[in-house]
Amino acid sequence: MARAIIMKAIDNVCTVVEAIEPPTAVTAEIDGKTITVLATERIPFGHKIALKSIPKGQPIIKYGETIGLATKDIQPGQHVHVHNLESCRGRGDKLTK
Repeated sequence: MARAIIMKAIDNVCTVVEAIEPPTAVTAEIDGKTITVLATERIPFGHKIALKSIPKGQPIIKYGETIGLATKDIQPGQHVHVHNLESCRGRGDKLTK
């Protein structure tokens, strides 16, 4: 079993605190409850893992904040990173003049 960090109950991803190889159970605690998800892919240290299904176009929520949108359907236990997430933070290329 591996550990992860979740900050808000509304988060749909959490951050792993060690590199994860599938199939490993990953646990995070929030508000006195333990959440467990089975990693279905390799997750590098410090990266995000999906806690629940996130449909394409829906927000990725980390630390209680929307950090981006899913660019494809993401299943619980999948690695969440630039290959399936488009950031909505600090996007200078999206500024209008």
